[in-house]
Amino acid sequence: MTGAQLSPAEKAAERFTDGEWHRLHPATPLLRGGIVFIAVLGYVLSNLRERIVTFFVGGPDFGGDPLDEIYNRGWEGWALLALVVVLTLCIGGFYLSWRMHSFRITGDAVEVRSGILFRTQRKARLDRIQGINVVRPFLARIFGAAKLDISVAGHDANVQLSYLGSTLADGLRGDVLRLASGVREAERSEAAGGVDGAAVDGAAAGGTAAGGTPTPPPAGPAVALFDANGQPVVPAPAARTAGVSDLVNRRVNEFMAPELDPNAAPPQSVVKIPPLRLFGSLLLSGFTVFLLIVVALLVVGASTGRVWLLFVVLPGLIGSASFYINRFTKSLRYSIAGTPDGVRLGFGLLSTSNETLPPGRIHAVEVMQPLLWRPFGWWQIRIDTAGHSREKGAAGQPNTTMLPVGDARDVERVLALVLPEFAIEEHRAIIAAGMTSRGRDDFVGSPKRAAWIRPFSWQRTGYSMIGGVLLLRRGVVWRSLAIVPLARLQSLELYQGPIDRMLALASTRLHTVSGPVRPRLPAIDREQSVVLFDQVAATAITSAQSDRSHRWGAFPPSRPRPAVDPGANAGTTTATPGGTPSGTPSGTPTGEELG
Repeated sequence: MTGAQLSPAEKAAERFTDGEWHRLHPATPLLRGGIVFIAVLGYVLSNLRERIVTFFVGGPDFGGDPLDEIYNRGWEGWALLALVVVLTLCIGGFYLSWRMHSFRITGDAVEVRSGILFRTQRKARLDRIQGINVVRPFLARIFGAAKLDISVAGHDANVQLSYLGSTLADGLRGDVLRLASGVREAERSEAAGGVDGAAVDGAAAGGTAAGGTPTPPPAGPAVALFDANGQPVVPAPAARTAGVSDLVNRRVNEFMAPELDPNAAPPQSVVKIPPLRLFGSLLLSGFTVFLLIVVALLVVGASTGRVWLLFVVLPGLIGSASFYINRFTKSLRYSIAGTPDGVRLGFGLLSTSNETLPPGRIHAVEVMQPLLWRPFGWWQIRIDTAGHSREKGAAGQPNTTMLPVGDARDVERVLALVLPEFAIEEHRAIIAAGMTSRGRDDFVGSPKRAAWIRPFSWQRTGYSMIGGVLLLRRGVVWRSLAIVPLARLQSLELYQGPIDRMLALASTRLHTVSGPVRPRLPAIDREQSVVLFDQVAATAITSAQSDRSHRWGAFPPSRPRPAVDPGANAGTTTATPGGTPSGTPSGTPTGEELG
């Protein structure tokens, strides 16, 4: 197996994965402390606003101003000296902070150490990486910098490299994903198995031979070099002629370039959100319903003589306009696409974000439809992952929202990206039934007696198991379809309340990592719940043992799906005495062992 051809940015970033300590972008002190400077400047201007107005338009002097006191006492020199000392200390502190803030990338981890008086060191193991997010705030984009946010499984275990050169951040993302995928290990194994071929290839490419001896590059055109920030180094004569214009052109190109590189993903895998649909989804949100209720109460209150409500509520209503504006602008250029290293999400107009979720990191998927979206056929997709980026997703939503709003065709394409082995043509009908069907289909549904506690949704409530994936369908007003790959299931729980026991019903809850998706199934037949329990316990262990998606680069993507007993399919398994499903071998691990 050989890895894909590296991009120029990834080749330039390879020298930062040598296991040595490296420093961040030189503008990091300004970018990290820029907010503080802006806040201080705003505070000073707010306190000097009267003096500024008086200077330009004139006005009475009321006295008592600190600047007047300094001038009257002749302390101008001391004030300037104090200002210089404070600025020097701030600049010196930022410089020391930058010098003491370094990172290194080894074959198994990403480490960051920082701090002047109190030193901290964070370490992210590559085999626990859940996603990599490249964030470019507006101010950082002006300096050609970006943040690399590495999400790791665990509480507050993320590692953030802020800031790096924009090109270097993209290159390091690719290199870290190659390390985590196992591609380099596979390449080393192949090199060890074919020494002669590796030596010939290394000599042709100017790399390293199998024996570890560096080989000179072949004669030919000069190879472009890159600096510490991943920017191309221009030869001295050209650098003198390029000057500022090249820098300006580079920044303009970075601002105008699409957030998703067309070469990183095939065009047919890219899903985008039209601005009109995005705007409509915001208007038909729950926040709009809340505003309408508040306006109605305000009108009623004002008509009954409670005019004071206008002064209390009206400022909040005016401020709510910023809610829609921020959500709309931050969701512009939203795109989802499939890449060789996982699903890529990009969004943002001024400040941009581009996150990659490697294969095997998604523990549960939920396709849901609010009531107001139903006439337009719009849906939303959310996921559960073990790690979450520190940055918010599009429009301030959690970064677990894979598709903020889309039609049925968009849902098909996004599911094919996040669950490529399940969301195939032969499963399209069962997925569509889980999204829109009202029951009486291939799903195992609730019995009629469940109508006593689920009068509207009992016919739609049900489950289906296909291979190593469990689908849970529920909800009539707010439709929901949860899809759980059993290879990453944590545990399964059956529980009964007093009313459930009287009606011979039970509820099921699947435990995955913490997230917005809560896979559960209420009001199913008690005997059928025991069958489901044993099916899930057996299939989850088998699927977990055969799953290799966490090392997606070391194994071929088209591996056979784990063998599952035909009786595990929905609606075909019957319970035998003792609660063991027919066709299940004796000694099958139970849900307690699974947990």
